[in-house]
Amino acid sequence: MKTTLKFKHKKVLVLGLAKSGVSAASLLHKLEAFVTVNDRKPFSENPEAQGLLQQGIKVICGSHPIELLDEGFDYIVKNPGIPYDNPLVSGAVKKGIPVLTEVELAYLVSEAPFIGITGTNGKTTTTTLVYEMLDKGGKHPLIAGNIGTVASEVAQTASEENNVVIELSSFQLMGIDTFRPKISIFINLYEAHLDYHGSIDEYAKAKANITANQTEDDYLIINADQPELDQLLHFSKARKIYFSTKNHLEQGASIKDGHIFFNNEKIIDISQIALPGKHNLENILCAVIASKVSGIGNGAIQEVLKTFTGVKHRTQFVRTLNGRSFYNDSKATNVLAAKSALEAFEQPTILLAGGLDRGGSFDELIPYMTNIKALITFGETAPKFIETAAKAGIQTVKHVDNVEAAVPAAYEASEQGDVILLSPACASWDQYRTFEVRGDIFIEEVHKLK
Repeated sequence: MKTTLKFKHKKVLVLGLAKSGVSAASLLHKLEAFVTVNDRKPFSENPEAQGLLQQGIKVICGSHPIELLDEGFDYIVKNPGIPYDNPLVSGAVKKGIPVLTEVELAYLVSEAPFIGITGTNGKTTTTTLVYEMLDKGGKHPLIAGNIGTVASEVAQTASEENNVVIELSSFQLMGIDTFRPKISIFINLYEAHLDYHGSIDEYAKAKANITANQTEDDYLIINADQPELDQLLHFSKARKIYFSTKNHLEQGASIKDGHIFFNNEKIIDISQIALPGKHNLENILCAVIASKVSGIGNGAIQEVLKTFTGVKHRTQFVRTLNGRSFYNDSKATNVLAAKSALEAFEQPTILLAGGLDRGGSFDELIPYMTNIKALITFGETAPKFIETAAKAGIQTVKHVDNVEAAVPAAYEASEQGDVILLSPACASWDQYRTFEVRGDIFIEEVHKLK
């Protein structure tokens, strides 16, 4: 672990706990900062806060008292999920107090270079693919962030031989100062998280921070099929490498004659790739570029692409039973993600969909429902899905109570050669605590089928 004097004898407020807050507070304590932790959960119900108190860290629980700003903090390190209109955060910004996220701390103490991945869709799959390719190629990668161990924990044990591969949300990227990945990947940009950012422009600006501190010695991997990304990232000093799923590129990664190419070098026949879905080609091209510039050979890249079938809850293959193939795409918590999943399959499909009602309609899915032979719907949005199915001309529609009931109903409506796909197009919170819980229940019920 590198030492940094940036926080030594500085007053730092860690706002919000969860895993990242606990790790940030402990690390700052090691770096000899004067740390105060503030979390909304009451102390008596907060084992994380209790553990930090035992380390000698000041803990304030139960609310976010605005009076804390009178204590003269030099920095605030906030949980990425806490919005900037939180009175403590907005008050700190007005006072000129730097507001950071735990990713910045990780970067400051890491001896290993970072490979940072952002975008609206595909971050987790791309992050995992990059990690697997580097691992297969003997580069000793470490995976961090939302799909691994908290970044500031990973960074403390990383050496120069490692690469820290990290998925980065817009929330995290708003709280960086010096963070500089050796390789940054910007997969795509679509409208999302407007409730947090207020506008697509602010969301895009936050994402663009991934390359803010890069230099000519670094790499920026960009989607050539979205020219607006080039405009957004025009300021970047990094060496730009493009990918395209639509056009062949002489330089960069693209598709030609059913093969993936990098700089006109044939990498793999697409028919040999195990990961389903056209939308995953973007993720694959990103991972190929990151791996090639990291010095990974084609053999390691090919081996990963021939065996990697997906990240859990993201168009994840579960099993085949009596000729039916089951896929878990519980992470599809919006219409855009569900579109991608529906596009992935040409076979007749039984769709399981529904969940939290955020007020929108699902008619945008209709052009992508041509292969849907039956819809099994559940949750608050079931009535809306029934209306959409009628407009799409889907004859078989069944309304059930939950995912537990949806799986046997889908199997009953299917026949040999069909795909049975959970891709809810909705958040899970009306019935399940997280999309992971919803997906795990789907997997469990699929394995119960005889």
